[in-house]
Amino acid sequence: MDLQLQNKVIVVSGGAKGIGEGISLILAREGAQVVILGRNEKDNNHLVERIVNNGGKAIGIKAELSAPEQCAEAIAKVVEVFGRIDGLVNNAGVNDGVGLENGTYEGFVKSLHSNLIHYFLLAHHCLPYLIKSRGSIVNIGSKTADTGQGGTSAYAAANGGRNALTREWSVELLKYGIRVNAVIVAECYTPLYESWISTFENPEAKLKSITNNIPLGKRFTTQEEIANSVAFLLSDCSSHTTGQLIYVDGGYVHLDRALN
Repeated sequence: MDLQLQNKVIVVSGGAKGIGEGISLILAREGAQVVILGRNEKDNNHLVERIVNNGGKAIGIKAELSAPEQCAEAIAKVVEVFGRIDGLVNNAGVNDGVGLENGTYEGFVKSLHSNLIHYFLLAHHCLPYLIKSRGSIVNIGSKTADTGQGGTSAYAAANGGRNALTREWSVELLKYGIRVNAVIVAECYTPLYESWISTFENPEAKLKSITNNIPLGKRFTTQEEIANSVAFLLSDCSSHTTGQLIYVDGGYVHLDRALN
């Protein structure tokens, strides 16, 4: 299937590592011009070099997205370089463990800046250009908004907000023909996930207990599988899909655990 993403300018926040890396690679493979936003310039440049060496097109822009002014500056740089924006993938964030018992007001607000507020800010600053291009937005979300996890109130709240913004923006932007959807992730093995697993007394046993609860194939979702869904939702091949929360999770959230 031709996703018709050739030369489209698509911004991917947190696009250098983990799920964002997978998304950036797939979009580049589809011919898009990928803009990787992230705080680590070395990581950004490493992935840009990898994409370019494989015949793709990408640039990196260093930005601390929890700082509102840097969100605005990053999008201004995108427009300065390309003069247009055709798509936005809001992906950056981290499950930072700010819970109800151990959390503080300051920690909770900081987490919202790291996991939710920049979703709004990047979309806000991209919007004039997405209106011109009739582009689309894909928000990456987490199962924690549906299932809870324990000890991560701020991250769960941020992901509930991501889901709500997906539905809200899809309504607000109907008049511009801009589609807004979300891809919801459950268990995808990334460097951050590996760091979390390593905190358990018996990481291998914990990992096995998780994979045993993933209905389809008893395995983790791959970054590429998530990225494929994102690319489809950004493309005109999904031209009548908006306001949807797409669970790319092997049935983890919605299928009966009795199946296991």
